[in-house]
Amino acid sequence: MTLLILGVVLWGAAHLFKRLLPGPRARMGNGGRAAVAVAVVLSVVLMVIGYRSASFVPVYTPLPGMGHANNMLMLVSIFLFGVGGTKGTLYPRMRHPMLWGIVVWAVAHLLVNGDLASVVLFGGLGLWGLIQMAVINAAGPWMRPAGGRGIKGDLMNLAGTLVLYGLIGWIHTLLGHNPFLGTYG
Repeated sequence: MTLLILGVVLWGAAHLFKRLLPGPRARMGNGGRAAVAVAVVLSVVLMVIGYRSASFVPVYTPLPGMGHANNMLMLVSIFLFGVGGTKGTLYPRMRHPMLWGIVVWAVAHLLVNGDLASVVLFGGLGLWGLIQMAVINAAGPWMRPAGGRGIKGDLMNLAGTLVLYGLIGWIHTLLGHNPFLGTYG
């Protein structure tokens, strides 16, 4: 559990570093970018090892059938991740689509995982997403981007979402967690 907690904390610290300590980060120049990248990769490694090695400690029992809600929320989450890249109709209307995607992803996983390691991982990353949005919002007003590609961007995002969703489902199935069964209990 210690590795998992360290991974979540390192992830948050690495991503908040530029916003909370802009002076030291700026003085580091390109070396700062490299240090943040290394910290992010290390945090992912720690989270994966920590989560996979954590003992199962039940915190709550997910409701039956929550896998269906998880699956729908995951479609929304993946779509939100693509909003900035494909610049569809939501692009100039929504601030922080990727961070909202993280929050939706975290909630989706907390619906189907009631153990302590899942609460630490998914709850911690969801909380980080909310904190990151608050810190960005506190830094100043949003400069709304110019219009994107419109419906063409949305269709590109939808196609990418469906492909990525299928790939993620396939990988989860290979790992022994078939997300299409409706429940994970």
